[in-house]
Amino acid sequence: MYEKSILIIGAGPTGLTLAIDLARRGVNFRLLEAADTPFQGSRGKGIQPRTLEVFEDLGVIDQILAAGAPYPKFRIHLGPLSMRAGSLGSSKPSTERIPYPNLWMVRQSRTEEILRERLHQLGHEVEFSTALANLEQSDHSVHATLSNGETVHAEYLIGCDGGHSAVRKSLGLKLEGEAIDEEPSVVADVEIKNLDRRDWHIWPSLKGAAIGLCPLPNTQFFQLMAKAASIGDNIEQAVFKVTGHRIERIAWRSIYQHSVRMVNRYRVGRVFLAGDAAHVHPPSGGQGLNTGVQDAYNLGWKLAHVVNGGPASLLDTYESERLPIAAAVLGLTKHLHQTRSIKRGDATNQLALHYRTSALSSGHTLGDLSPGDRMPDRRIGNSRLFELMRGPQATELQLPDGTKILIRPDGYIASISQKESTDYAGMPIQQIR
Repeated sequence: MYEKSILIIGAGPTGLTLAIDLARRGVNFRLLEAADTPFQGSRGKGIQPRTLEVFEDLGVIDQILAAGAPYPKFRIHLGPLSMRAGSLGSSKPSTERIPYPNLWMVRQSRTEEILRERLHQLGHEVEFSTALANLEQSDHSVHATLSNGETVHAEYLIGCDGGHSAVRKSLGLKLEGEAIDEEPSVVADVEIKNLDRRDWHIWPSLKGAAIGLCPLPNTQFFQLMAKAASIGDNIEQAVFKVTGHRIERIAWRSIYQHSVRMVNRYRVGRVFLAGDAAHVHPPSGGQGLNTGVQDAYNLGWKLAHVVNGGPASLLDTYESERLPIAAAVLGLTKHLHQTRSIKRGDATNQLALHYRTSALSSGHTLGDLSPGDRMPDRRIGNSRLFELMRGPQATELQLPDGTKILIRPDGYIASISQKESTDYAGMPIQQIR
């Protein structure tokens, strides 16, 4: 029995982000993971600029930056010849408005490890080897049966348990969409000696069965990517035949189908879906992990406020804000996969994603800012706005001309007006002049 709580199913990046956000707001929760041990692979290695801002707010940005590196340039190998091409990432300088302008590469297992360490600092742990067996819900609570036989009663349950989500299946929801490649691909973390780690190596094929080897920062591994059919059952033999380099060790591998799929609902009663449980993406554009983290970042403050007595209607905005973004991101990743372009620009950094049509957005525009937009960083005296905003509260920035910018706890603009706010949906506001 575990009353007055939130139950999070799945401890990947999405579940960990949600848990950290709830922990720093003093909300009672449990974070369960069906696997016996933490994930060990590199799968979602690209962290977008907006997610880096989220990680700053959660208190892990220094560790994330230390664990990663900018994306390397491609090196295309054609027989005895090779040439350098562009990069999936940019090399823009930081600005006052955008402190983290570039895509950052961190092995997913290391990102999760950093998030678990932060959760530990906040006094919480992941419960491994604990899966959801069954769930039922009433108007007032969710009743979950776990794989160990325990019955848990919680106020809300959040399914962050990936593409094969047990939570989603228990709700009778389906990932609707399509496969966008006829054959699956393989991804693996491999150790290869005497291969230059400054570049992302590509061996193209006239049949489209290219092999890619991307150096993973602060490890001895390369991430291998190829069509499963071209690799076959013997990865070592196939890689040596194409590249001339020998694999010393395979640390992790996975086979996946390129698909664009999502649910048509993010919420059923007191149960919510987030991350890959609600939408699955091809790796093109590095959107999957980032969209999941930002699902959790949108939901965390709303759950906390409602549990602490705020209006329950606030939770309705989770689906209305995040479902259209997932649909747009799926369209983008499908386009990038099909065109195979390495040009990304601002389309994938997620800084321009907004909630302008949300019921939580009101007021007028101010220059290039509109209610619902991400609030840019700026200098405030000897500090940065992002530093002053860090934490669970809403913030009101008062400008010299009398304009007030009310900023939600997740860093998006709630309103721009001349009226001073005393609270935000019953939530205290810190005022910055």
